Amino acid sequence: MQEIKVIPCLDIKEGRVVKGIKFKKLRDARDPAEAAAAYSREGADELVFLDIFATVENRKTRMEWVKKVRDVVTVPFAVGGGISSIEDMEALIDLGVDKVSINTAAVLNPELIRDAANKFGSEKLVVAVDGRKNASNSGLPRLEVVIKSGTETTGIEIVDWSKRVESLGAGEILLTSKDADGTREGYDLEMTKAVAEAVNIPVTASGGAGKLEHFYQAAKIGKAAAVLAASIFHFKEISITEAKQYLRERGLVVKI
Repeated sequence: MQEIKVIPCLDIKEGRVVKGIKFKKLRDARDPAEAAAAYSREGADELVFLDIFATVENRKTRMEWVKKVRDVVTVPFAVGGGISSIEDMEALIDLGVDKVSINTAAVLNPELIRDAANKFGSEKLVVAVDGRKNASNSGLPRLEVVIKSGTETTGIEIVDWSKRVESLGAGEILLTSKDADGTREGYDLEMTKAVAEAVNIPVTASGGAGKLEHFYQAAKIGKAAAVLAASIFHFKEISITEAKQYLRERGLVVKI
């Protein structure tokens, strides 16, 4: 049985951790360095840092924000947002980031995935996939890839894209449901399971965690290798320790 990871996510805007609903209605949550240090102490398996407006604002990841977190984090640390070239990735890895995450740039230039995997190794490359559900009579894929923080649709079917991402060399997939994001009503289990069963690389479920049961459902029903959450950790409704203990009590293997 695979070991399930519990991962807090820092969505960053203007140097602060923020959280919204369906990628909108953002509100301030906490200081990123303070959060990173706290989550490291609490036993987070990894930490994800997303400069969520970098691509929308057509700029690079703010390195000064990354460095503040890098200076205090003691667990593997992935960064995404505004990364669109090998040079961008190299700068982050040189800064001490453990993994880089690409999303929009990968859709616009899939060969970037292959180039990055060849240069840095698949273990350092996460491809973030954001998706939404469409009505069956819409003429669009039931599960569709969206880009630029969910502001643009692509017409790309999410399972097909996930398989391609794997074939090009991605080490893992960070899968976020735009529809579920920030709702606290649970992960999109249909989307998570469809992707997780279609690929052989780890899939992290993201978007919608609101209670302990949701973590278990994502791992057990959705087949996710890791569960990522933001709001419930940032606002101290559930701790990482509680999440891990709950999963362990439900019979899943988690890192102590």
